[in-house]
Amino acid sequence: MHRVAPMLTLLTAAVFLAFLEPVRAVEADRYCLRGRNWGFPGNCQFATRSQCLASASGTNAYCGINPRYAAPRRR
Repeated sequence: MHRVAPMLTLLTAAVFLAFLEPVRAVEADRYCLRGRNWGFPGNCQFATRSQCLASASGTNAYCGINPRYAAPRRR
């Protein structure tokens, strides 16, 4: 019986993380690293502005919001 509890805990955690992963994937590209070395819209792999700014630190790059999120969605 003692072996079932850890396995049940791992299974519960795996199911919980599986439901969270699509949310993270959508939000992971909210900010873009831009600059001379990047094409438009830039390197859009950052979920937060602070992550983008940390990557831009010490370079000639800057951060901006991904154009997909900046403009309101049209039907």
